[in-house]
Order: sequence, then structure tokens, then C-alpha cells
Amino acid sequence: MKKKLLVAGALAAATATAVIVAPLTAEATGLSSGSHPRGAVPPACTPASPPAPPLTATTTTTIGQAFHCILDHYYDGPNLNERDLLTSAFAGFTQELQRRGLDRAEASMPALTGRRDADWAAFAAVYQKATDQLPADPAVRQAVAGATMTGLIAGMHQNHVDWLRVPNKTAAPLGIDVSGRNGAGKTDPAAVAPLFVQSVQAGGLAAGAAVLAGDEITAVNGVPPFVGGQLVPAVSDQVSDPAPGVPVTITFHRPATDQTFTVTLTPTLSGPGAPPTVTSRLLDGGVGYVRLPGFFTGGADQVAAAVAHLRQQSGGLHGLVLDLRGNGGGAADERAKLLGMLAHGLVTSYECDSHRVCTANRTDDSEPLLGLPLVVLTDRDCASACDSFAGSVKDLHLGTIVGARSAGIVAGLPQGYLLSDGSSIIFPTHYELGADHESVNGIGVAPDYDAPLTSRGLSGGHDAGVEKALALLH
Repeated sequence: MKKKLLVAGALAAATATAVIVAPLTAEATGLSSGSHPRGAVPPACTPASPPAPPLTATTTTTIGQAFHCILDHYYDGPNLNERDLLTSAFAGFTQELQRRGLDRAEASMPALTGRRDADWAAFAAVYQKATDQLPADPAVRQAVAGATMTGLIAGMHQNHVDWLRVPNKTAAPLGIDVSGRNGAGKTDPAAVAPLFVQSVQAGGLAAGAAVLAGDEITAVNGVPPFVGGQLVPAVSDQVSDPAPGVPVTITFHRPATDQTFTVTLTPTLSGPGAPPTVTSRLLDGGVGYVRLPGFFTGGADQVAAAVAHLRQQSGGLHGLVLDLRGNGGGAADERAKLLGMLAHGLVTSYECDSHRVCTANRTDDSEPLLGLPLVVLTDRDCASACDSFAGSVKDLHLGTIVGARSAGIVAGLPQGYLLSDGSSIIFPTHYELGADHESVNGIGVAPDYDAPLTSRGLSGGHDAGVEKALALLH
């Protein structure tokens, strides 16, 4: 699975709080909520900054701290229903108890009144009474607390939230990128069959098994990826986010030859891999092609260098295709720099608070202009800063958007807050609007020309987006 910059980059970069997980001892886990009385208002969260403190157990105090932190600092905190947050947290708690065969009679949701402190006290009392009865196994207690925290942030119904207790897992890829993804490795709710290979990593496991772009996935470990017309995340994730050391058996159909074949790939743990990099090539008619896989630090400079090289190679470019398909986002500064290569003196988007007071984001006018007709390629996996960039290009008429609607995952810049167990909770403190004051979050940016990748096209050696871009630029 390729590293996504939406969470793995933008969120982690905003906080730099990724931590190494050490085994928790029974002493570290403990049986109570810590030094604070049950139900007492926990200490306030603080903005996270490196280095991250050592991890300890996630306690009742930690959960309460996160609850209050969300209501105090999340941009829409004043409008959140705190009872919904606690109900979602309690649902996560009881579901984990049921999964482990540990459900308790006392694990019943208390009556909530809508008064924050009183409701937290009621929640904490019931939660602590139930968890006091759990086995002393630190792993079991941590799993239950983790499920409660996950339920709490799920109650925000927000795509730029996370709980950073465990760093992004070490890569264990199969060496393919597949369709049906929607930023940060999530399943696209708008995905349609078939699930197919969009690209194959050179030298990866899939390449060694002769898998090609365009190959359709008809089964994963014997289970079809689409059931009732819906892509099943548990099936898709086995391809995009496989567990290290666990064999994955995939059945493929190749449209170009009507061949069906099955391969078994066993991912192994590896390091974080090579840093992302820009790739480029010269297309027919003096058109440059540059692919930016994420808005990583230095990415905009790499784009500028690639364009300069293509100019020398061609003796003069007539247009540029900027491929942002699969770009999971990243740094806002890189977005501003790249937009500054397209135009100067423009407002590109806005960051707004809960009172609708908005601050303008602008082009980085220190960048020299590229001065080329531009086509930007997008897909359902173009998220966060990629969503924002595509929206600015379209609103400001800086180029033409070709491909498929972007992910629509651009809630706002995230901020991390340190919690009592050494973890961090992350959420946006402002929300983003486009240059025309429109919301892109949850919607995405529609292309000017619809030209999505297809399995039959790729299997036959055709990239519909690049071909449409060339037609527009010639």
C-alpha cells in the first residue's frame, strides 16, 4: 500500500507525534483512572509537539481529556451534541466487550442531561465500574480503552480526525495500487465494479507474479470484492493494506486476453520505503507529463525542476499534464508554492472558524511562473491538499481538470493535542472553503472532462486521462 499523505503526512506533520509502541506492563496499565477522581474534569489537553512522551495506559482520564478537548478546540465544537459523542464512545466500548466475550451487566449507558460535566461524570462512573471488572491483562484493557477512544472520535463524523497512539504501520505492500480508494487508504463509497489494478510497482511482489495494470480482481481469498453492488472494505483492504506475513490469494481477470489466473502473495515487513518523488516524461507534440504523488516537502520544487528538464529535452514545451491521481495530500505550503507557479496575487481558498470568520490562503508569489497551458489529472484518490489544489485550479481558471471527481476529503488543516497517555488526538481547528467560498469537503471537485481510468483501457495500453489531456493541449 502506498503511503498516504492525508493522515500519514498532513496529520503527522502537523503534530510530529508518531511514537514507538512499547509493551505495556501491568504497572503501567493499572486498574483505575489515575490520580484524578472518577468523573472529575480531566486536565486540559495541550498542543502536541515533539518529542512525544512515553506511552502509558489509556485510562478513563485520557478518554475524558479527549472528550473535553474536542468540545473546546474542534472548529465545530460549539455545535456538537456532546451526548452523541459519549454515546458513540460507549458503543465502541460495549462492542469491544462483546467481541471479546466480556460484556458486563453494569455496562449500560447512563442517562445524559446535556450538561457536559455532569454527563461526563455519569459516563466515567459507569465506564470505570465496568472496566474494573475486566481481566488484569494489560492488552485486553488497552484494547477496550482504544475501542472507546475510536468510538469517541467516530462520533465527530469527520474525515480529518485521528488518534495517534500507534504510528503508521510498517509497509507490507503487495506492490499494486487498485481502484476503489478514497484518500488515506479508505474505501470509496462511490466505487463501482470491477476492482482493478491501476498501477504495478516495479520490482514488487505483484510485478514478480506478472500482474499488469488493468487486471480485474474477481476474488480475494475466495471472496468477491463487490457484494450487492457495494465494495466490501474488509476484502479491498486485504489488497491495499495487507497484514505482514499473511498470504493473500487473489484471482485476476485480464480483459485484453480474457485470461483468468490466481496468484498468492505474502507481504513481508519492510522499512518506510523510499521517500516520495516526482516522475516525468515527454509526451507527443512537445507536451510535458509530471506526476506528483503527494504534496510532500520539496515536491513543488521537484515539479519545477522536472518542467525545466523537459523544456531542455524538448526544446520548448507546448503544455503540461500534471498527474495528481492517487495524491493523498500533504503540506499546505507545498500547495501554495505550486499554485504560485501558475498565477500570482490570487486567493486560493479560505480557512474559517466556527463563527464563520475566514482567513484567505494565497498563492506563493515568490515562485516563478511556469507559463504553460495546464491539464490536471484527478481521481477519487486525490484527497486533502490535492482536493484543495484541484478546487483552486478550477475556481481560478488556471487549467483544465480531467479524470474523475476528487475525493472530497478536505475538512481543514489538522492540529494535534497531547493526551495523558502520551498519545495525541488530531482534528481541524478551522474548516476550508474554496476560492469561490464553496465547500469541497464531502463533495470533491468535478472534472471539466470525465475520463476515469478503466480496467479495459489500461489492459489495452490506454490511459483515458492522458489521452484526453493530449487532445486538449494539441
